[in-house]
Amino acid sequence: MLRQSDLKGFKTKEMTHRIMVTMFADDTTVYLTESDDFEALETLLQCWCKASGARFNVLKTEVIPIGSKDYRDQVIESRKIHLDKPPLPDHIEIATKGKAVRILGACVGNSVCEEAIWSPIIKKIENSPERWEIWHQSINRRAIIIQQTFGGMTQYLTTAQGMPKHIETTLSKQIREFIWDTGGKNSISIDTLCAPASLRLVNHALHGPTSPMH
Repeated sequence: MLRQSDLKGFKTKEMTHRIMVTMFADDTTVYLTESDDFEALETLLQCWCKASGARFNVLKTEVIPIGSKDYRDQVIESRKIHLDKPPLPDHIEIATKGKAVRILGACVGNSVCEEAIWSPIIKKIENSPERWEIWHQSINRRAIIIQQTFGGMTQYLTTAQGMPKHIETTLSKQIREFIWDTGGKNSISIDTLCAPASLRLVNHALHGPTSPMH
């Protein structure tokens, strides 16, 4: 219905085809140009809901302005995607500067602070290894814990959002401090530590043991 409507959707010079909508499970994202009619979109969605028996939670609808700063400010101030169009309904929230809107795990918005996005995960990771310290885990067990915590807690957000360099540096420092029960003062380099097991075994055979190997 959307693709057969008069709505133009979103298209850049680099895109071969326009993008109108992305859907996954119960999340729906619709892309509109400045000249599109939001009321026409609402009419189409209401018609689709009647035909399919589905229901949109309109109270959770959010609009993220895309374009120049002047245009984004205009949308926020006037609540119109085009000055000749009616304003957006009052129940629809417009994402202001710095506000992150969560879409399929990614935090999307204008001038969003990456530190705020990653801070809860960093805090959770910092607290997790502390629970294991009382058992004085072996280095192999610590490697598994790192995969479960540092890897498991960051994998999805990194895939969806990307990981800033300073976050990567912070996590690397925490991994070095945890993998060795010596406050991060390990006896081999981090590159050797992260190398495949087969390569470490070759190095061990050629140069002798430089660290505990199990």
